[in-house]
Amino acid sequence: MTKPYYTITADGTSEQTIKKSRFIAHLFRIQDETDAQNKLAAVRAANPKANHNCFAYVLGDDDHVQRMSDDGEPSGTAGSPILEVLKTNELHDVLAVVTRYFGGIKLGAGGLIRAYNGTPAQAIEAIGKVQRVLQTKLAVTIDYSQLDALNYHLQQHAITTLSTDYGAQVTLKIAVDQAALPTVQTAITNLLSGQVNFEDQGQQYNEVPITSPHSL
Repeated sequence: MTKPYYTITADGTSEQTIKKSRFIAHLFRIQDETDAQNKLAAVRAANPKANHNCFAYVLGDDDHVQRMSDDGEPSGTAGSPILEVLKTNELHDVLAVVTRYFGGIKLGAGGLIRAYNGTPAQAIEAIGKVQRVLQTKLAVTIDYSQLDALNYHLQQHAITTLSTDYGAQVTLKIAVDQAALPTVQTAITNLLSGQVNFEDQGQQYNEVPITSPHSL
C-alpha cells in the first residue's frame, strides 16, 4: 500500500431524528461486492417498513469500486452525500446504508443532503477509525522481574503487544513500525540494562487506532 489505508474500527450504527424522520446509519467493513450486497440485503430485511435504504460503498486500496443509490429519494440527495462522507474520511472497503423512516415532513433537497451526509458522519465518529500499517513483529524475551517495567514502557509509548508467552522467561510479541525499530530496540535495551533478547519475526499488517477522526 503506497497511500495510508483507513477503515472503520468495526461495524456499527448511529441514529438521529430530523423533523420526525428517523435516519439510521449502518456501517460495515466489506471484502467485495458480493459481501456488500449481502449486507445491504440484510439491512433491508431487518427494516421492511422503512421508506428508503440509501447506500454507498467503496472497495479497494484506491477505491476503484464505488457504488451508490438514492433508493427512491430525489436524485443526488442521498447516495452521493453518503459516498462523499466515506471519501472525505478516506475510508476503504466500507459500506454505509442509511435507512429512513419518513416522519411526514418533507426536508427539501438541502435538508436531505445534510441528513444523508450527517448521519453516517456521526456513525463514523462514534465507531472510530483505524489505519492499517505494515509493522515488524518483534519477539522480546525477558526475565519475569522485568515484566512490569517493560509493560509500562510499552503502554507509555503506545506500542501494541500482540501476545505474551510465559515459559522459563517471558516473551512478548510486539508490533513496531519499521522506521521506528532501531529506536524501540535501543530504548528497551537501555530500560532493561541490556538484559533482553530480540527476534525479528517478519512483517505483517496491523490496525492502529486513530485517536481523532478529525485529524486526517
